[in-house]
Amino acid sequence: MIPELHELDRYLHDTLGVAMKVMPWNGAGHLPPVLRERYKFAKAELLGQPVLLMIDTGAEEQAPMAVRKHMEMLKTKQEAELVYVRGQVTTYNRKRLIEQKVPFIVPGNQMYLPVLAIDLREHFRRIRKETSAISPSTQVVVLHALLREPEKELIPAEMAALLGYSAMTMTRAFDELEAANLAEINIRGRERCLKFAGDRRELWEKAQPILRSPVNKRLFIRHVEGVDGFVRAGLTALEHYTMLAAPAHPTYALSREEWKALQKRHKIVEVPAQDPDAVEIEVWWYPPKLFAVDGFVDRLSLLLSLKADRDERTEAALEEMMEKFEW
Repeated sequence: MIPELHELDRYLHDTLGVAMKVMPWNGAGHLPPVLRERYKFAKAELLGQPVLLMIDTGAEEQAPMAVRKHMEMLKTKQEAELVYVRGQVTTYNRKRLIEQKVPFIVPGNQMYLPVLAIDLREHFRRIRKETSAISPSTQVVVLHALLREPEKELIPAEMAALLGYSAMTMTRAFDELEAANLAEINIRGRERCLKFAGDRRELWEKAQPILRSPVNKRLFIRHVEGVDGFVRAGLTALEHYTMLAAPAHPTYALSREEWKALQKRHKIVEVPAQDPDAVEIEVWWYPPKLFAVDGFVDRLSLLLSLKADRDERTEAALEEMMEKFEW
């Protein structure tokens, strides 16, 4: 693939959610020198429409009227819709390209494709900003890398099937990880591949400021049938991983879907923590079973769920647990 097409393919994927089918074009040899020297060409299919990409490789911008004339020279030689592509175009010249009715794409900034009924004007290239916290689905991708496959390149469709999210959600998660400078995305063929930088410990330490507690809600309820089948969490899990004394009440982690299902099956009664028949319920932002081991939540999610606990015994137990963690 022509190097300039990587950014173009990624831009179309991010803005339209489509992959661009690129094919070689063998007609450049018969073109006038002015076209051969200025452009690289590639055939492509976009939203089912055949197009011929005119990739401007000139160091300096040229007048939109000149681009229009070059397109007119090409129109007599093939039937596909012509699309002008350039890495950078000033705002003034982009307006003039539209006035000249020149279909164009400036990857990362704007596209004007009237034949496809698309006129998307986007703000200038995104300035990556560190986020205060990443979304739950993005955090799941980080945990997957830390707990399952730290060295493997990840692909949105594969991760969606593995983790139970939509492909679009995984695409957004990949973008968020790249924006947070936790990973890099490369285009391989038609796939976007994500690769985390550094080893697992480096990733964990770098991600710490933006990882959130998985717990959306905590409450105590009266014990109901079937609750013991859920994943153990909180101090109950910490006791399992360390020498911490057993808590007064067991703690279970449920996904939001599991919590809704439990509420439909049983009449849930909230009770004080001191109730002898109480169990503590944690409703998580993501399914706790994803990374659970032997019926207990994974160590990293457990640490995130308890890191706000200021009890000295809890803090000491968390340190003990992480000292045993194999990076």
